[in-house]
Amino acid sequence: MAYTAADVKNLRETTGAGMMDCKKALDETGDFQKAVDYLRAKGLAAAAKKQSRIAAEGVIAAVVTGKVGALVEVNCETDFVAKNDEFQKFATNAAALAVETQLSNVDQFLTAKSSNGLTIKDNISELTIKIGEKIDVRRVEVMKLEGNGMIGSYVHSGKIGVLCRVESDKDVNGNEAFQTLVKDLCMQIAAANPQFLNASEIDETYKAKEAEIYAAQLKEQGKPEAMIPNIVKGKLAKLASEVCLYEQSFVKDPDTTIGKLIEATGKTAGASIKVTKFIKLNLGEGIEKKSENFAEEIAKLTGKN
Repeated sequence: MAYTAADVKNLRETTGAGMMDCKKALDETGDFQKAVDYLRAKGLAAAAKKQSRIAAEGVIAAVVTGKVGALVEVNCETDFVAKNDEFQKFATNAAALAVETQLSNVDQFLTAKSSNGLTIKDNISELTIKIGEKIDVRRVEVMKLEGNGMIGSYVHSGKIGVLCRVESDKDVNGNEAFQTLVKDLCMQIAAANPQFLNASEIDETYKAKEAEIYAAQLKEQGKPEAMIPNIVKGKLAKLASEVCLYEQSFVKDPDTTIGKLIEATGKTAGASIKVTKFIKLNLGEGIEKKSENFAEEIAKLTGKN
């Protein structure tokens, strides 16, 4: 049977099998339906069924090359697979490809070709079949630097990923104090979870939302109604020190702020230094995980209810 790229595409969409497996099936059988049966018999038509599962585990990978950095969240179904060497290698390669292509749009990124000649989407299908779980590239973040400075990265246990762009008016990348600062800033962002760079970025909508939360908390605590507005006002005055990177206390030295730390490092390095952007990803953020009852699951498998 002479087949076209469209035939391979249709077979992939029908079965969820990888591109190379679809080509082989068509070569072996010479018929579309027989190719479907061939893939089913080989156990290669299972990937499509797995796409309905919830993939809330996984890993966040970070790669920085020169003046470009990337974070990629790759999800799977279980923590066991997340620790699989091949799965982690795929995540790291995906982050490296994100740096190379500078694509942060997931749909576009999935069509980018990796070093083995296959697209990310094709590689996902191959890995899904091999590992036996749904695999998904959920988020891609790319950060670029113009001029002097550095993009720092930090990944904590594969669960939290951070990129931080630190700019300077001079080339101080070789300065030890500057390098230490960039590392510390990435760890600060991971640990203290800032929402803004400084107080001027806090918008009124955010303040109003926080005020509502504070008021509800105080009411729940039994505070007198007349006192709540003043207490909320006081809390809002301290908001910047909690959610703004520059105003936060340094986790390694609570007696100093991040703003003061940056200023001191600038004096040591002989340069003007500033953070201009940061990105933080939390693994599985926003995904509703499926709750399983282990005893019930065993009962289903054994047929004992």
